Amino acid sequence: MKKFVLLLSVLFLFNSCNMDDNGDDFQYVLLPVASVEIPAEFVLGETYNIVVRYYRPSTCHAFDGFYYEKDLNIRTIAVQNIVFNQNNCEPLTDVLVEENLEFHVTNNGSYIFKFWQGKDSNGQDIFLEYEIPVI
Repeated sequence: MKKFVLLLSVLFLFNSCNMDDNGDDFQYVLLPVASVEIPAEFVLGETYNIVVRYYRPSTCHAFDGFYYEKDLNIRTIAVQNIVFNQNNCEPLTDVLVEENLEFHVTNNGSYIFKFWQGKDSNGQDIFLEYEIPVI
């Protein structure tokens, strides 16, 4: 049995190696949030879809989820994209993309949502902020 496991491990090891790998041909980036549709209030125990809109910069950008950070009742959110490093990327203008962020209400009080909108001229992060009470 040990020999079988060893043989299987060696096969997986060789199968996972790719000699033609030229390194990473993609990267992850955070994109600014353009606008948000969020309820005016939450009900404890309910789940809500928060509509988040952002501008897609090029044909090589693809949605890859949300950057999501929790700190007590504060939620900091940004749009994460994967960017494929290809020669045929075309810049896009005014391509507004809409994604849904599912949020489950687990606490009483209020939630503060901070949606990242980029950096100001001094390099400081700027946020679109909402305080949503839980009833």
